[in-house]
Amino acid sequence: MRTISIPKSGTGHSAPITHVAFSPDGSRLATSSYDGTVIVWNTADPARPTETATLRHRRLVNSSAWNPADPTLLATASADKTVGIWRVPQEGPATLVNVLARHTDDINSVAWLPDGERLICVSEDGRATLWSVLDGTFLAEVGSHEAHCMMVSVSAEGLAATVGEDGLVAVSDPASGSGAARKRHYDSSIEGCAWSRAGDLLAVARDDGRVDLLTRELEHVLTVEVSSSAARAVDWAEDDSAFVVGAYDGSLHWFDRSGERLHTVADLRVWPRSVAAARGLVAAGSFRNAPHLYDMATAAELSGPERATHGPNALAARGDELLIGGDSGTVFAVRIENGAQSRATPIELTDGPILSLTTDGDTIYAGTYSGHVIRWDGTRASSECLGAPIPSLTVDGGRLIAGTYNGEFLFVDPATLRLEERIEAHGGSVKSLAPIPGGGFLSAATDRTVEAGGARGRTKLWEHGNLVNAVAGLHGPEGSVVASASRDHTVKVGRVARTGDGGWSTGAPQTLLGSDESVKCVSLLGDTAGPTVLAGSYDFNLYCWQVDWADSAGTLASGRVLAGFAQGLSCMFQLADGRVAVAGWDGRIVFVAVDEYGAHIQHTLHIDDIAQSADRKQVAA
Repeated sequence: MRTISIPKSGTGHSAPITHVAFSPDGSRLATSSYDGTVIVWNTADPARPTETATLRHRRLVNSSAWNPADPTLLATASADKTVGIWRVPQEGPATLVNVLARHTDDINSVAWLPDGERLICVSEDGRATLWSVLDGTFLAEVGSHEAHCMMVSVSAEGLAATVGEDGLVAVSDPASGSGAARKRHYDSSIEGCAWSRAGDLLAVARDDGRVDLLTRELEHVLTVEVSSSAARAVDWAEDDSAFVVGAYDGSLHWFDRSGERLHTVADLRVWPRSVAAARGLVAAGSFRNAPHLYDMATAAELSGPERATHGPNALAARGDELLIGGDSGTVFAVRIENGAQSRATPIELTDGPILSLTTDGDTIYAGTYSGHVIRWDGTRASSECLGAPIPSLTVDGGRLIAGTYNGEFLFVDPATLRLEERIEAHGGSVKSLAPIPGGGFLSAATDRTVEAGGARGRTKLWEHGNLVNAVAGLHGPEGSVVASASRDHTVKVGRVARTGDGGWSTGAPQTLLGSDESVKCVSLLGDTAGPTVLAGSYDFNLYCWQVDWADSAGTLASGRVLAGFAQGLSCMFQLADGRVAVAGWDGRIVFVAVDEYGAHIQHTLHIDDIAQSADRKQVAA
């Protein structure tokens, strides 16, 4: 397993901040990041937090937790499937005390029991496990979910609450080791929870934009309407008089204990995947290099990030320009001539991340994390907030289609950006859309399915064993080929055809193996008779397969690594000349072509070089 290696430029992180955690006395803040590090900040002066230590994992870090009994111990949870136990003194270097490494999947969250000797870890595999920390002994499994377990919170009296994408909230008493867990089920995914400081109330952050307050017995006390987007994270003030919620509308929301709204802070730089409160302060994650700190009572920002990160999330093309959209909210329009970058123009569309891009002629459309669709045709226009992040966009029949985190297709008027129609499309986030010549589009979602068709009457082509991250099509006179990339570590590829009744038919798709981790993006090269499949993985590798329709067993055993990156791969785009542009979160962008000798890399760019060479003149309001 390779280690993330993203060049650091200045202070703070080099990629978005996934989690924030205050020390028990509120004097220090640990921030976890996609760059594979945890940075510990001294927050004694919240207007000027300073870095005091940097801890490193091999993969992105999802969360951390300070020990309640020993303020120098910090647990860190990583996608490298380990939990690190670190001693982080107020002065002097941090040291690694132990590693809890017997996990089968990414660790999403950790929480200490009040004795400070045992730790609960929850994982993508749905399990909640209890560990003796200093000797690394596995003690027990204290809970399980049918889907990803997303968070654990332990109350002052030692009750452990776990929540997951299966909509289950479970409360157990791991200290006693007796008694069945209390459970409550929701129709929506639950990604965040937090016990009040007194331990009498559990706040549960729901995917439908609400927060429920529950008793220890999981009896309902109150439902708070937070946002039209998913509520992702929640934490309580030290006196339990108020709580703060981070929502996928890009905002932070303050409420008192009775559910009355106190403040709302909208800042597209904030990644509200995590919030934490202590000592009259609130911390929130960020898509930039440093956390955001606020006054708990007034919601006034005390400090924030000073530098954007440019991790690419989306690619598209406009004429002979490659368009690159990422975490900074800037789209870079890069013209490539004779295998080299000849010009890069920045288009400043928004302050928050761009998740998706598509074009219609010279017009650029961008889907954002905050749930807006932005149009650029020389001037900037934005839709209203559409209620959820927009991870996918395409144009079909003159209409702009947005795939949302909520599993919907939104049909948006391209001229006015008004929402015309909203359709429940998939049972999970619509991660990827791809146009089909002659009308219709492909879709891939976290409900594990790949579909084809128009707005209604769609055909399921196939299903994966886990969520589907991306779908791509290759179309020619002999028909169409579709490929999809999944978290089940596979790519599926199959020939599809329109049927007389307007549906789609497909034979059994071939399964391509190679990746050791989730496959994030996919594309196709060559012709439909014997296409070349490209796929990028969270294991940092770019894979390549040559499909032989007559020998599926041979294809299963084929494939090679075409290139290695320094972080996971994020997106691909098939260019008009048949090449494919491939981007990684380390900022590299490679151009892949295929000839009689097979697929090969023609040239490479880097997003930091593009950003530095681009004309910094602001071209959008």
